[in-house]
Amino acid sequence: MPKTKGLSDSDSDSGPDDRLPPQKKKKVEKPEKKPAKSSGGGDQENMFQLSKMRYATVSEFRGKVMVGIREFYEADGELKPGKKGISLNLEQWKRLKDCIPQIEEAIEQF
Repeated sequence: MPKTKGLSDSDSDSGPDDRLPPQKKKKVEKPEKKPAKSSGGGDQENMFQLSKMRYATVSEFRGKVMVGIREFYEADGELKPGKKGISLNLEQWKRLKDCIPQIEEAIEQF
């Protein structure tokens, strides 16, 4: 049987008849997330409002105390921490506090 130019046995549009479509992956149910606290995961008494949606917070992360400054957003009537922010460990926090007089002097120059 002569082959047509440019076609081979593997150039067919259809695959083997016994081939089944790939199985769809079943969704694995993840455990339900706990609802976020209105304080963004910390106690509200450890949140200090700096502006409308920006707070300084004191919290614990992996056994270490952290001081954070973060923008929050409201979702479903609750405050949740946003991406914009910084967390300082206690050593960094103490260094920042020590620099406050120099920072204030620099501010006065403007």
